[in-house]
Amino acid sequence: MSQLDMNQLLVRLLDQVADLGAEADIIANQDKAFSLKADKGELSEYKVTSSQQIGIRLIKEGRVGIAYSESLDESALAAMLQDALDASRFAKVDPDQTIAVQQSRLTTDCAEINQPDTTPVEEKIALALRLESDMLALPDVTGAPYNSFFEGEGRLWLANSQGSLCQHQAFSVGCYSSALIERDGRQSMFSLGQYERRFDALDSQTLIRQIHAVADGLLAGEAVPSGHYSAIFDTNALASLFGCFQAALSGKWAQQGINPWRDKLGQSVASRWLTLESRAYMPGGMHIKAFDGEGAPTRDLLLIGEGELKTLLHNSATAHHFGLASNGSAARSARSALDVSPRHLVFGLGPHSEAEAQGGEYLELVKLDGLHSGADAVSGDFSFGASGFLCRDGVRVAPVRGITVAGNFYRLLGELEAVANVLHHDDGKSFYAPLIRFGGLSIAGK
Repeated sequence: MSQLDMNQLLVRLLDQVADLGAEADIIANQDKAFSLKADKGELSEYKVTSSQQIGIRLIKEGRVGIAYSESLDESALAAMLQDALDASRFAKVDPDQTIAVQQSRLTTDCAEINQPDTTPVEEKIALALRLESDMLALPDVTGAPYNSFFEGEGRLWLANSQGSLCQHQAFSVGCYSSALIERDGRQSMFSLGQYERRFDALDSQTLIRQIHAVADGLLAGEAVPSGHYSAIFDTNALASLFGCFQAALSGKWAQQGINPWRDKLGQSVASRWLTLESRAYMPGGMHIKAFDGEGAPTRDLLLIGEGELKTLLHNSATAHHFGLASNGSAARSARSALDVSPRHLVFGLGPHSEAEAQGGEYLELVKLDGLHSGADAVSGDFSFGASGFLCRDGVRVAPVRGITVAGNFYRLLGELEAVANVLHHDDGKSFYAPLIRFGGLSIAGK
């Protein structure tokens, strides 16, 4: 469907909503995806998919109904409207939810996220096959079970009863590989991915070297003696750990009364060295978007400043509940209810050099296992398996496997030993942090 046709469809739906004596916001998206997988020197998958969804958040007499459709024909859209209306009749009155964003006409105007792709499909196939063959050519690699190339193009429209009509379009590519190494009766496996906006920005050789280095390095790993250790999580591992407790930044969790930081605004929640922002734009970032899930402009937010909690992530409903203004952090898909989400999470640079942060003995943790099942976002307690390296002055001196890492995340944020002054990003380019050295992490080993 063309841009003009979609705009007209959304306006027509909103007119029908008005005829029902209701108001609404509507999200429509059209997505195209292409993926390749290599196995045993051949393509095991060549998949081209396209999808579309349209979803409505309808509010009538203070009651909210959510419905969606994967079809845009008249009968399907009529059924969607009726489903939303019926759902609203059985919902509780929610005085916080309204269609609050007025006359927003934002379009994501960022050329880097939607660059034209003219790469021949043969080059993409060659990359997928090369990920496997080049990995298998490295010493002691007996398997490369996961090798893929993927790309996606998405278009999104958001319109509401207050005259808003916002649009977003983005394109991304990525690749993923893995290495299974066997030597002297031992096995080790590690996987990693890359995400970019252009095919020619993908660097499969660097990715392969990174994966092999970790898998090979961990092969001879043993558990360290149980005790308390200083630890540095690599950026991907830190992103995974923080993701388990990100709800502490959620205004929705605070509204529901289950956020442990609900009453901590203006108070210290972390070391004075810790600063955390949600940034609307990061060069090369994968979460660049001009507007949030309600059509409000996204913007930079200081969440934690020098250890002090400055704000939570709010949409219009959570902000209304606390007598605040929305800060552009609404999140909603065509299928979902209203929630909150950051854009790019960026930890601030600290006062230490990387050499200072890596001074003495510490554990570098690069792989976490069973993370979500072993984490309680309300209490902050966690316990999960981990692998990595025992390091001394920035040098890996022994691989470590078979340990369990335990602690309390909220206490851990106050037990920082160093925060370095160089920024790194995770492979998804949505999480950015310098090396952060945590103290007193409980390790169950041998």
